[in-house]
Amino acid sequence: MDVNSDLGESYGVWQLGDDDAMLDIVTSANVACGFHAGDPSVLRAACSLAAERSVAIGAQVSFPDLLGFGRRHLAMSPRELRDAVLYQLGALDAFAQVGGSQIAYVKPHGALYHATVADGALATAVVEAAAEYDPSLAVLGLPASQLLMAAERAGLEPIAEAFADRAYLPDGGLVSRSEAGSVLTDPGDVAARAVRLALDREVVAIDGSTVTVEARSICVHSDTPGAVGLARAVRSALDAAGVGVRRFTG
Repeated sequence: MDVNSDLGESYGVWQLGDDDAMLDIVTSANVACGFHAGDPSVLRAACSLAAERSVAIGAQVSFPDLLGFGRRHLAMSPRELRDAVLYQLGALDAFAQVGGSQIAYVKPHGALYHATVADGALATAVVEAAAEYDPSLAVLGLPASQLLMAAERAGLEPIAEAFADRAYLPDGGLVSRSEAGSVLTDPGDVAARAVRLALDREVVAIDGSTVTVEARSICVHSDTPGAVGLARAVRSALDAAGVGVRRFTG
């Protein structure tokens, strides 16, 4: 099982998360591309640190919404979105290559992530950009999403992910961050959820029902309070349960 997290999200004098600590824990890093977070120096540092530790680098592409941290849906045409994603891929890959690595996969962020679950046109736009840039790229997203279906049609490897620190809806979607209880912050609960996802392929939804989640990667967000502690708890629990933790690509 792979463990991924969103990194490279600091900007100028504003520090968000602890990339250095998280990169000692995760096996894949979803690095911001400057559209929702991250400035050039932050992105270069994140890519260099990931390369040093053999952590896979993924481009976390988003709507161009720096002010809203990429969590607001922007009305972009599929063509506009395709070009915006391509722009972000090229920018991040430059830093990855200078650091001695390269981007290995694509994962949308925030509002774009949720949009590509159900919107086939936007999902296809993201995948088209990835395929144009490098057809060997994998695509990381929610199981059974339009994004992963588009990736499969295009011949890119679809990678389903689950979330250890987010509440689930009965249909397998994520509870909106605007609702209470949408983000889990107890290390024990988050670690137990990660182990259940890895071993049993299931998670308990917010209504108490059990949802099947077939995933090859587990996400632990880096901007949650106590994120490093949560990630360490997840990694320790997976190790203790005998789950092999390794990157899904490369």
